[in-house]
Amino acid sequence: MLEATEGKISARERLLDAAEAAVLAKGFAATSIDELLAETGVSKSGFFYHFKDKGALAKAILERYLERDRELLDQMFARADELNDDPLHGFLVGMKFFSEMMSDLPSNHPGCIAASFAYQDQLFNREIHDLNAAGLLVWRKRFRERFEKIAQKYPPKIDVDFEALADTVSVMVEGGFVLGRALKDSTITPRQILLFRDYIRIIFTGN
Repeated sequence: MLEATEGKISARERLLDAAEAAVLAKGFAATSIDELLAETGVSKSGFFYHFKDKGALAKAILERYLERDRELLDQMFARADELNDDPLHGFLVGMKFFSEMMSDLPSNHPGCIAASFAYQDQLFNREIHDLNAAGLLVWRKRFRERFEKIAQKYPPKIDVDFEALADTVSVMVEGGFVLGRALKDSTITPRQILLFRDYIRIIFTGN
């Protein structure tokens, strides 16, 4: 029974890996179940064992992506906080880690699932829309709370909307993916993150 369960989990993950790569490369609408079966070697009955339809596949792709995204950011900033008691310095170190992580991504990284699903939102039901929006709001909340904590020790030197500032992170990363892909330059997003890091330091310290 354990071996059968492991096999089923492996097949599900293979399908999700193949689907995520295909969606990022050409979009959800252009990704077919048949091509995923050919790519993974999973049978059609195996596919429908794990996903009742293509909509269920979309939900699973997005859920897995958002969970990995949250875990990655949690680990990255937890590591930065362990190295720094100061909230501003911890954040700046976390953003340095973020830039380094983005530098390690493959050249011409195609973007993220959340953005791809947002571009094709007419294909999805309300559940997928709400799930995607919730994932983006997690980023807003995460970074807004960090800025509010920093401001308690370092009052901003200029008037700043922390919510808009938090959204800048999402805008910067997604925009960097688009520009990097168009210009075939994978250094754009990491460099933008470092510029944003400098901007944050200036906001809270003035230099």
